[in-house]
Amino acid sequence: MSAKAIREYDGKLLLAHYLLQSPTLAEEKPAAAFEQPATRLAQVDVSHVSAAEPADKIAEAVGAALDRAERQHPWLLTTKLVAKPDQLIKRRGKSGLLLLNAEWAAVREWIRERAVQEVSVGAIAGVLKTFLVEPFVPHGQDVEYYVCIQSHREGDEILFTHEGGIEVGDVDAKAQRLAVPIDQALPAPARIAAALLADIGSASQRDALATFIERLYAVYVDLNFTYLEINPLVVLEAAGRAPQVVYLDLAAKLDQTAEFESGDKWARARSDAVVLGAAAAGAAAAGPAMEFPAPFGRELSREEAYIQELDAKTGASLKLTILNKEGRVWTMVAGGGASVVYSDAIAALGFAHELANYGEYSGAPSETQTYEYAKTILDLMTRTQHADGKVLIIGGGIANFTNVATTFKGIIRALREYKQALIATNVRVFVRRAGPNWQEGLRAMRELGETLGIEIRVYGPETHVTAIVPLALGAAGAAGAGFKDTLAKQIPDSTADTSAPGTPAQMDVDPLRSDAAATPAVPRPAPAPAADAADAAAAAPWYSPFTAHTRAIVYGMQPRAVQGMLDFDFICKRSVPSVACMVYPFGGNHVQKFYWGTQETLLPVFASLAEAAARFADADVVVNFASCRSVFESTREMLALPQIRTVAIIAEGVPERHTRKLIGLAQAANVTLIGPATVGGIKPGCFKIGNTGGMMDNIAASKLYRAGSVAYVSKSGGMSNELNNIVARTTDGVYEGVAIGGDRYPGTTFLDHMLRYEADPACKMLLLLGEVGGVEEYKVAEAVRANRITKPVVAWCIGTCAGMFETEVQFGHAGALANSDRETADAKNAAMRAAGIRVPDTFEALPALLNQVYSELVQQAVIVPQPEPEAPKIPIDYAWAQELGLVRKPASFVSTICDDRGQELLYAGMRISDVFKEDIGIGGVLSLLWFKRRLPAYACKFIEMVLMLTADHGPAVSG
Repeated sequence: MSAKAIREYDGKLLLAHYLLQSPTLAEEKPAAAFEQPATRLAQVDVSHVSAAEPADKIAEAVGAALDRAERQHPWLLTTKLVAKPDQLIKRRGKSGLLLLNAEWAAVREWIRERAVQEVSVGAIAGVLKTFLVEPFVPHGQDVEYYVCIQSHREGDEILFTHEGGIEVGDVDAKAQRLAVPIDQALPAPARIAAALLADIGSASQRDALATFIERLYAVYVDLNFTYLEINPLVVLEAAGRAPQVVYLDLAAKLDQTAEFESGDKWARARSDAVVLGAAAAGAAAAGPAMEFPAPFGRELSREEAYIQELDAKTGASLKLTILNKEGRVWTMVAGGGASVVYSDAIAALGFAHELANYGEYSGAPSETQTYEYAKTILDLMTRTQHADGKVLIIGGGIANFTNVATTFKGIIRALREYKQALIATNVRVFVRRAGPNWQEGLRAMRELGETLGIEIRVYGPETHVTAIVPLALGAAGAAGAGFKDTLAKQIPDSTADTSAPGTPAQMDVDPLRSDAAATPAVPRPAPAPAADAADAAAAAPWYSPFTAHTRAIVYGMQPRAVQGMLDFDFICKRSVPSVACMVYPFGGNHVQKFYWGTQETLLPVFASLAEAAARFADADVVVNFASCRSVFESTREMLALPQIRTVAIIAEGVPERHTRKLIGLAQAANVTLIGPATVGGIKPGCFKIGNTGGMMDNIAASKLYRAGSVAYVSKSGGMSNELNNIVARTTDGVYEGVAIGGDRYPGTTFLDHMLRYEADPACKMLLLLGEVGGVEEYKVAEAVRANRITKPVVAWCIGTCAGMFETEVQFGHAGALANSDRETADAKNAAMRAAGIRVPDTFEALPALLNQVYSELVQQAVIVPQPEPEAPKIPIDYAWAQELGLVRKPASFVSTICDDRGQELLYAGMRISDVFKEDIGIGGVLSLLWFKRRLPAYACKFIEMVLMLTADHGPAVSG
């Protein structure tokens, strides 16, 4: 996630260390007209202590923490103090959680009474485990001020009021504001004072605050803050010295994705040299990594910490938040957007109080990773009984590139391991999934249900994404109303379960699984397009960045994505492939082999983007697969090329400041920027970005090989694939679809693309899928109200469940978090409905509403349905056909001992992880490798004894 809150203690350490060090961003660096106080911060941390431990153990741990603070900070004994909990609690003073002007003995007693005790702040209850103690600063209310720096899409904004403190009031209404556009210099102190400090009468205080704000903003940018609020900020004047500026209370958020860039700086500020003073004996120069605590009221459990650790070690995404460990409804959902949709559906049916967890897995996790993830959830789920039994919903949208069968292998392995616990807990499992190799994954899950001893019901893409929720909960719902099953393809159903919604008994023939000989031969694609194609591309209007002649440069070695783009071109009957070349800066110029239909062709790979652009002057799109660390520089180079009209950034975890700089550069160059954190976009019959649309069977099922009339824009890549499916089943299909990415500041907004669709005469109907967090949906609503958008718009904002949770929940996408009531999904849905946009009551009602609006446009002759063309055929790669179980081939080499073909090495069928987990020893390993089975313990011990006796042959052995 990007913007993550930090403790006040850590925020003040960052300011203490870097306030006078960070490089200036002002037009001219002024001399500091203020004095920075000495760093005096003491933390009393007992977060390792559980509230379930005996009272004497808790008292002993709290006493030890207080003694440690006293030893490390002798000033505690000689100074009047302030004490407060440091756990992201708002309005601590009004909640009685603030001790002022006290001696150390009183502070100790105050903390003893509250440490590891549950308190309620508003409607949220939590356990106090971390406290901050600092010197009490006597001052008058007339020297209390308020300052805040916050980030927006276009730049940063500094807010200031000359009245601060606990009764600061409505800051938004009364604050003076100074906007700082991204990549522009901060004004000189005199202009800062004129813009923000006009109400301050004292010239010395005004000068001190102006230079302090300059320094504060320098730290804000240097350390990748996304939010920094100080209230009150106190200015103390004394004769013969500069005013002292003291930040008494602070709230801050850092951009966690910038940890690779600023992590070392964060750690240095948390070092002993800063905390204890540079003169402290043995003080370390670097401290521990920055901690991002859970919101108050939701203590990070051991299981959540374990999943966080797994997530940090993989390029995939693994998220887990425990909401109610006694809950009846548990979820294991693939995809950031889909995970929100499932939570919405559960909450809409009145089961929010029974929802036990929120989480998601995505980004192609391995079998082992999904096994560990599933095992963690099953362990939590089966610890307690429920009178009505429990429900496990294994859901997800239609994956773009995640192999469903591979991830399901890990889940199935965990389900088998917890067989007895699942039976004892009376668990029922409901599965809905689609994407690459979904047939094999669902078949394996159905077969598991026949042997596991618990109910497992399985559905594929013919079922609406959340249709399993009312089935699982035994509740009536409109899940998938209007969701046609004319495109159904389901796994063979031996049970012929007619109660399942839209589940056919037999699988339809897959039109893509044709004989290679049946595919019409086409000429080998030329490295450059024909002249008429180049002319057509040059004439493409502004609202159509993708046409049947669009050519792209793919940055990064992504052969799977490139092959997918070429296969899409082939079934769309493009005359020229959409991929002109690839750029891979870590190797020399060479060629890569790909397929164009059944024929092999060569695609050039360049080491330099400039060379690739010069060679293929007709290429005006770049698909950038660079990592989050290098994507800023590579994209900046792309934006400098005059021929480039569109850049798609696929990488996740791009620092927000990098993204905002790229947005500014793209706007200056008049380039459409899609992403970051996106799968891309697709224009049926014309062009697709990277892995958008998933495998060819899904592209054919969603009829993306020819244009429809509905254009959509979404944040979620996985849910955009689901929209392809929904639109194909309820209308004449997709005209164009773009996933702008789930970050807080995507390169282009909903409105940017909606205005394109409005201007495109071939697009007849618009669809918007927004989500909780941000305010971009309001801009679309305003455009509709102002008649800038006149075509019919259907819209829905996911995340309606957020208001039903007691504590703050960060959903799957970085931007999916409401920072105010205005950013909630409910508020945005209401605003769009009031503006005249067609908004359903729930996401489950979206298909029916789409079908209704489409039918109205057909009746009005705005849309004239066209005859359905023959479904295209395309051969599939041998390796993928083998993965799907469609072909077989005699093995060239057979090993009956070990097997390293899968994701985990097997010794005589035993996983290598189990070899270490069960600690079978050298004797056990040799029994597997020599005898191809597990021998009894005495036999393994005998083998080890033989090895020990024969390990040393004596000093006279030759050779």
